[in-house]
Amino acid sequence: MRRQNKNFKPSEGLKVEVRNGDFNGAMRKFKKKVQEAGLIQEIRERKEYIKPSEQRRKAKAAGRARWLKKQAKEKRERGY
Repeated sequence: MRRQNKNFKPSEGLKVEVRNGDFNGAMRKFKKKVQEAGLIQEIRERKEYIKPSEQRRKAKAAGRARWLKKQAKEKRERGY
């Protein structure tokens, strides 16, 4: 059985206060908080199991794409 931490407090989640009936503004703030917390990304990752080799392959491909994008940007800026 796992030992309980006495100082552990479960997170209360994300909260946004709606001020002056401005629901759209509160919704924008909430979406920003969710994005910064990385909740959507985590849900997508946990949706299905991805083998470690596939994770490495995707990470390598993403790194290469970032590098190629950077190279293309530098080529445009320098003109050659």
